[in-house]
Amino acid sequence: MKHEDSVLLHTGGSVRRITLNRPRALNALNHAMVLDIAKALDAAEQDASVVAVLLTGAGERGLCAGGDIRSIRDDALAGGRASLDFWRDEYRLNARIARFAKPYVALMDAIVMGGGVGVSAHGSLRVVTERSRLAMPETGIGFVPDVGGTYLLGAAPGELGLHLALTGDAVGAADALLCGLADHFVPSEDLPAMLAALDTCTTSEAVVATVERYAGAAPAGELAGHRDWIDACYAADTVEEIVERLESDGAPAAKQTATTILAKSPTALKVTLAAVRRARRLESLEAALDQEFRVSSAAFTRPDLVEGVRAQIIDKDHNPRWIPAGLAEVTEEDVARHFAPLGDGELGLGPAAATAG
Repeated sequence: MKHEDSVLLHTGGSVRRITLNRPRALNALNHAMVLDIAKALDAAEQDASVVAVLLTGAGERGLCAGGDIRSIRDDALAGGRASLDFWRDEYRLNARIARFAKPYVALMDAIVMGGGVGVSAHGSLRVVTERSRLAMPETGIGFVPDVGGTYLLGAAPGELGLHLALTGDAVGAADALLCGLADHFVPSEDLPAMLAALDTCTTSEAVVATVERYAGAAPAGELAGHRDWIDACYAADTVEEIVERLESDGAPAAKQTATTILAKSPTALKVTLAAVRRARRLESLEAALDQEFRVSSAAFTRPDLVEGVRAQIIDKDHNPRWIPAGLAEVTEEDVARHFAPLGDGELGLGPAAATAG
């Protein structure tokens, strides 16, 4: 394929490699890329000579930094709907990856955030390195974890997933493994050899065995040592109570976490808390994606998304003016509005009755 193509396809042996190819934008996803990946998966699944798929990112900075949020902001300011069409196809792709019939190897090296998590963490063989930094940082831009993130984080041990969802904190390899966001650690220096070995595989079993052969123990993480205060503080009923517990906890890291949370969008925080807890009660990824589409559709019309992207990406003053500005001003009705059915506009991946109150 031509160099300027944003998704490159290459078949080494019997493994179809899909490379996200926007390195200057840290391989951020746009709508065309989502459609190209979906088309590539369809072709790979139907091709008997292809035994597995391998997802990689071009450049050295990471697999994928997420969706193209500049374009989403522009669309919101213009009163458009292109972002909703993008999310509809993106979330369908996330479900497609989770149900892919052949091994789906995701090389989650360096930065993997937001939409990058969506195209990797639903795969069957998820590889992290010592350079990996995984995050769902949506609350910092006035948005809510999506791409199946609420489902993944809701399934993490204890309250670790809720901690990551509210703070947007990035984690390394060991913590990604602990939270169930990855399966194997491979040192970055061994990646070229592993990729070369994958190119020689002719069966799905050989692909799995090859990844496992190069896998080892990850360097120590941080979250396991914080489980006591994380599980205790995030068990509170509301975001306000969570912050209060964090501020009054004796651990310095807990107090710093309270400060981190209070810098995020108050509306996004409350909706995220509800979304993760609701996702825990849903029976499938598809049902969670349906819920996330409702939430994203509502958040798209709210001022915090436009303001959050401005503060973090456009002006980079890191001083967003959230509306409303405080947690106490976000009502239960404000939160409930994000989960309202969309009628004919539903994503429709799960059963029609797949909702959780």
